[in-house]
Amino acid sequence: VSTQSTGRIKNFKLQMLLRRAQSKLFKRFHNKFQKPNVSLKKKDTAVCHSITRKTAYLPSFIRSERFYSSHDDNNLKSREKSTYKDEVNGPKGLLTIEALKKYVEEGAIDTVILAATDHVGRHFGKRYDADHFLEKGVKHGTNACDYLLTIDYDLNILEGFKSMSWEKGYGDFIMSPDFSTLRVATWLDRTAMVICDIHDKEGNFLREAPRSILRAQIDKAKNLGLSALGASELEYYMYRNSYREANRMDYRNMEPFGWFLGDYMLLQNTREEVLNARVRRHLKASGIRVENSKGEYGLGQHELNIAFSDLLNMSDVHTIYKQCFKEVAQGLGMSVTFMAKPHEDQSGSSSHIHLSLHDEYGKNLFTGDSNLGSVKCSDLFKYFLGGWMKYTPETMVFLAPTINSYKRYQSASWAPTSLAWSVDNRTAGFRIVGSDKSLRIENRIPGMYHQKYNTHHLPLH
Repeated sequence: VSTQSTGRIKNFKLQMLLRRAQSKLFKRFHNKFQKPNVSLKKKDTAVCHSITRKTAYLPSFIRSERFYSSHDDNNLKSREKSTYKDEVNGPKGLLTIEALKKYVEEGAIDTVILAATDHVGRHFGKRYDADHFLEKGVKHGTNACDYLLTIDYDLNILEGFKSMSWEKGYGDFIMSPDFSTLRVATWLDRTAMVICDIHDKEGNFLREAPRSILRAQIDKAKNLGLSALGASELEYYMYRNSYREANRMDYRNMEPFGWFLGDYMLLQNTREEVLNARVRRHLKASGIRVENSKGEYGLGQHELNIAFSDLLNMSDVHTIYKQCFKEVAQGLGMSVTFMAKPHEDQSGSSSHIHLSLHDEYGKNLFTGDSNLGSVKCSDLFKYFLGGWMKYTPETMVFLAPTINSYKRYQSASWAPTSLAWSVDNRTAGFRIVGSDKSLRIENRIPGMYHQKYNTHHLPLH
């Protein structure tokens, strides 16, 4: 690979990688290797060709971060000096099986992740060799131990379940790919991923699985001629410490990425684009519609929002969003947390739920000629809002599943402190947003750390 041919490569970081390879291979030629027509030994040519081929589909955070030598090590301090510019190379978006086969044959994808979600909200699953997935996994999925639906935050096995226990031996369930969710995970090296349903050995949806619970409620609503659209607002804190460093520090006195409050403040938000911009681009390139991101009212706190969709897809995307954020942050030597209240003296992180009901033709059934204060709405809207509020106390175990969740509910902290509805009041648990076709209910009670499949099924129950 000559310097002349390297110059035609558009990705600057890939240029730098190849130039470093040239420097090491041809140091015995001193400055001669800079000429465009240097004669190469057969062995050297093979090495350069190997480097070119193997880096073509590397994810951008691996190509451009401190993954190679310190010669091209751009640390976080240097990245703060300007807005980070990143390119997402290789395959993108949602995939069909035919498209996956094509990319596997080309070497653009060699790994397929089969993922499902536990009751805490984390992904679990397996990484498949792409060829083996196409041969076996497409038809049969994979097995996993059913204890995964009985664990707590630290992977401790909780006892007392009828269907899964030591007495029953903790057998397997089946992870069955839902191919409508098959997509490229552009932030990972040559990797695709697919969300799985959990089935028992007879092929039925396992009732205890989070995705099965939501599916059941969606089917009941469908039988009534109803469908629901929803969107999530997702907030998080960013830290300069890596996950390993955070663990060694016992998660105390970590350094937030921001050093003053950056709510809506574009200058501070620009400094934090090192992570946020990458995640926006990777989510979009992976087939997830991104709306926007903004600073929030905490040091290093941000919000990144994704566009509304049906509740099953929104729940899937919510889990992928968090996985992407954590893995991109890890590649940068940073960390993020989705705790509801990581700092007592700062704003908590919420995950507001926006929801509306529609008929089979897509008409918003919340619109109407009735009045609810200043809101023009249907009677269905009134009853739905009233029912959601009435049963909120019974469902708090899902909306606020941890002790930390309740630390978020403080007055003058942007978290709701009253079970009331309002048109535009951020201290109320429920807020009415939009009008006419965009009329919807915003539930402001959930903190960020909750299981989205579980909380999305509640209003349909």
